[in-house]
Amino acid sequence: MTDLTGRKALVTGGASGIGAACARELAARGAEVTVADIDAAGAKAVAHEIGGHCWTVDLLEVEALADSRLEIDILVNNAGVQSVSPIEEFAPDRFRAMQTLMVEAPFLLIRAALPHMYAQRFGRIVNISSVHGIRASQFKVAYVTAKHGLEGLSKVTALEGGPHGVTSNCVSPGYVRTPLVDKQVAEQAAAHGIAEREVLEKVLLTESAIKRLIEPEEVAALVGWLVSGDAGMVTGSSYVMDGGWSAR
Repeated sequence: MTDLTGRKALVTGGASGIGAACARELAARGAEVTVADIDAAGAKAVAHEIGGHCWTVDLLEVEALADSRLEIDILVNNAGVQSVSPIEEFAPDRFRAMQTLMVEAPFLLIRAALPHMYAQRFGRIVNISSVHGIRASQFKVAYVTAKHGLEGLSKVTALEGGPHGVTSNCVSPGYVRTPLVDKQVAEQAAAHGIAEREVLEKVLLTESAIKRLIEPEEVAALVGWLVSGDAGMVTGSSYVMDGGWSAR
């Protein structure tokens, strides 16, 4: 596939999981990909593998992003973290940090990328949301709040970007086989007082009609289509990939 030849892409959280899968997918389609992550070694390894570039960045340092300008054609906002705790025990500093990472940083990166995209009348923005962008779960107040905010940011970007040839969409998966989900299994086991082996069946996948984790490559394949020329009229949408969870 070479439909992205000549395009420059930036993938945040690209050192592992969904981000690394997206970086590989876009590179396979011909894009020149920059892998952005706080994990310098991981980002460098993925960038080396795909013949791309590495950007070591802490997206919590938003002041450094405020005046940035990005000359890119494709932006995949993927970086994220999770914390599991009841609201009354959730640390306020942790709540604020998660909004910064998963809402404010994507806003600043979109803001930095739009002038170039507008000037060339082409741009593709994909925000990796979650089924938690449209559904809530207990003990995930910061994550659910942030993903709902990201969905709103994506829709506003779609409305403003449409006349300039820029599309903006969310990909909203259920539980994906990533280090983030591996960590959640342990946290959910503690929160619910059950063994880790029971978490998938009794907690994470209880609402899903398809009882398996999503593979990162499946998410990346959808991202690859959304940034392609074939998706020029697809904008302002949220593509749920949750095994039927949200159908209930």
